[in-house]
Amino acid sequence: MVNADPTLVPGNPDTPEPAPAPGTSALYRRGAHFRRYRASYLMAGLSIAAIWGAVGGILLPLHVQQIEFGHFFTGADAGADLQSLTALKYAVDAGSTVPTADQNRLLGLLAEFEAARALGLSSIAVVSSILTMLIQPIAGILSDRTRSRWGRRAPWIVAGAVIGAALLVAMRFSPTIGLLLVTYSVAQLGLNLASGPLNATVADRVPPAQRGSMSALSGFSSLIGGAIGSIVAGALFAVIGLDAYFPFVVAVIVFTVLFVLLARDRSSRNLVVPPMTPKQVLVSFTVALRDRDFRWLWIAKVALLFGGGVSGAFGIYMLQSYIRPGLSAAEAAQISPLLAMAGIPGTVVALLVAGWWSDRVGRRKPFVIGSTFLIAGSMFIPLLSPTLPALFIQGVVAGVGVGTFLTVDQAMFIDLLPDRDAAARDLGVSTLGGNLGQALGPLLAGVVVAVTGGYTALWIVAIVIVVIAALLVFPIRRVR
Repeated sequence: MVNADPTLVPGNPDTPEPAPAPGTSALYRRGAHFRRYRASYLMAGLSIAAIWGAVGGILLPLHVQQIEFGHFFTGADAGADLQSLTALKYAVDAGSTVPTADQNRLLGLLAEFEAARALGLSSIAVVSSILTMLIQPIAGILSDRTRSRWGRRAPWIVAGAVIGAALLVAMRFSPTIGLLLVTYSVAQLGLNLASGPLNATVADRVPPAQRGSMSALSGFSSLIGGAIGSIVAGALFAVIGLDAYFPFVVAVIVFTVLFVLLARDRSSRNLVVPPMTPKQVLVSFTVALRDRDFRWLWIAKVALLFGGGVSGAFGIYMLQSYIRPGLSAAEAAQISPLLAMAGIPGTVVALLVAGWWSDRVGRRKPFVIGSTFLIAGSMFIPLLSPTLPALFIQGVVAGVGVGTFLTVDQAMFIDLLPDRDAAARDLGVSTLGGNLGQALGPLLAGVVVAVTGGYTALWIVAIVIVVIAALLVFPIRRVR
C-alpha cells in the first residue's frame, strides 16, 4: 500500500528530505518513492504531450481542411481530388501542361482554399496560444498558493485534465472554424492548467543535482508523447476519421489521476501564504522577468519557438502542397508521424546525454546555444530540396537539437528561478514565453503563405529567427 505521506515514515531510507516550509513539498532523496514519482510523472507527461502531437499535429489541421474544403468545393466540385489538383499545379508551374478553362477554374479554387485553410489553422493556433499564454502564469500563482490535503499541485493537475478532455470531445463535433477555435482554445486552457503544475513538481521535489536528468525525462515525455500521439492519430484517422479524438480523452484522465495517486504529495493545508491584492498578483508575474538572466533566456525561448512555429505550423499542408510529388490527405496523415519518428533516435540520445552531461560539467549555455544553431541549420535541408527525403533528414538533424534544448533549457530556467517558493508562477512565466513564440509563429506563417502563395519563404524566415534565438543566450551570466 502506498503511504499517503512518506515524509512521516521515521528511519525509512526512501523518506524524502524534510520540506523547507509548512505545506510545501519535500525533496526526494532516492528509492521507491522517487522511482514511483518519475514513472507516474513520465506517463502523465506522455498523455498530455500525446494530445499536442495528435490534435495539434494531425487531427486539427485535417479537421480545418475538411471544413474549408466544404466551403470551396461544392456541388459538382465536391469530389475534387486535392492531390491531383496539386500535381496539376506543379505541372502548370513547370510549363509542361497547358490547363483547360475548367482546370484553371479549379486551380483558382485550390489557391483560395490553400490560403483559407492556412489562415484558418493559424487563427486557431494564435488565439489558443494567446489564451494559454495568459492562463499559465495565473494557474502557476494559484497552484503556488493552493491549500489541499493532496498538496498544492494535484487539484489543478486533475481539474485541468478533466476540462481538457471534455473539450476534446466537443472539438470532435465542431462543424465550423469559429466553434473549433473556441473548443480547441478552452481545451488548451484546461490541459495547460494540468501541465504547468505537473512541471512545477520537478522544482518542488527534485534535488538540484538531479534536475538536468529529470528535465531530460520531461523533455523525453514531451517529444516521445507527441510522436506517439501523431502516429496513433494518423493511423486512427485512416480508419475512424475524427473519432480519433476519443482515445486521447481517456488516456489523459487515466494517467494524470494515476500520477496524483501514485506520487501523492504532502498536504498543503498548513501552507502559509500572505494575502495578495489583484494588483500584487499582476505585479508578481514580472518578478522573474525583472531578473536580467531569466529575462534573456525567456526572450531566447520566445524567439526559438517563434521560429519553430513558423516552420512547423503547416506540417500536414507542406506534405500536400510543398514537397514534390505532393501527398493526399490520408497519406499526409500517415507520413507526418513518421517524420516525427525519424528524429526520435537522435532526440532520445540527446535527452539522455545532454541532461546528464550538463549536470556533470555544471554548464548549461553551450548546450542551449549549440542545440539552437543545430535546429537552424537543419532547416536549410528542405529549403534547398523540397522533397520528402529532405524532410526526413531535417527531422533527424533537428531531433538532436530539440532533444538537447528541451532538456537543458528547462534545467536552466529552474536554475535561474528568483524565488523557489513561487516556482510554478515563474515556470508559468517561462512557459508563457514558449506560448508567445508559438502564437506568433503560426500568425506570421499564415500571412507568409497567403502573401507568397507557397511555403518556401517559411523556411527562410524560420532560419533567421532561430539564429537570433541562439545569439540571445550569450549575455546570460549567472549560469555558465
